[in-house]
Amino acid sequence: MSNGLLRPPCYHLFYMRLLAVTLAIGLAAAAEAQVHLTVRGDGTKVISNIGAAKKLSDYGWLAKQRNRRSQYDRIIERHSAQFGVDPILVRAVIQVESDFNPRCISRRGARGLMQLMPETARRYGVRSIFDPDENIRGGIRYLADLLELFPRDLPRVLAAYNAGENAVARYAGIPPFEETTTYIKRALTVYYGRPWGDAVWFRGSQGGPKLAGGVSLLEPLATRPGMRILCNR
Repeated sequence: MSNGLLRPPCYHLFYMRLLAVTLAIGLAAAAEAQVHLTVRGDGTKVISNIGAAKKLSDYGWLAKQRNRRSQYDRIIERHSAQFGVDPILVRAVIQVESDFNPRCISRRGARGLMQLMPETARRYGVRSIFDPDENIRGGIRYLADLLELFPRDLPRVLAAYNAGENAVARYAGIPPFEETTTYIKRALTVYYGRPWGDAVWFRGSQGGPKLAGGVSLLEPLATRPGMRILCNR
């Protein structure tokens, strides 16, 4: 009922609208900080974790991720034992490859926790590439083969995992790709639990002793009976 006075302004409606706008902006900012969606020409959607990408440049933070526990521990331990690969190495690879995101897709099409390319997945019988168990099994089998191909040479193993074994063979060492050398540094930082020095690329020498992979490593912080030797002396 009107008493002839002006009705008071609807402050509650104003604040509700203000709150809605604030929340929308906050959620948008959080989403922008965490993920980035790219749609390719063929319509394929690629989701990138921007926050994780920034963390990958923080080697102090990476070092603290050594042997990171996750919901995939049983899968990692089972397949690591089956193929004789250090599970700490597997976790380091997963950390730098996908930040433990099973739905991760790279710009080049690598997929899943261990970022398998479709052809690599087919090579190792992975039918459901986003399935954590299958993806981890395929990635560990690939690491096991690379450890056989480049024994006692963890930098080349990681270089081959990143750039392919043919690239490592072509350059007779770590390929001179910034992405690959950075990848090695990140993965070994996680594996050893301390910031790891810059990887050094070299071509095959004409005689004389060579450091495997062109780099020197600290002794691994953890080795297990039955695991392939990962030290590089």
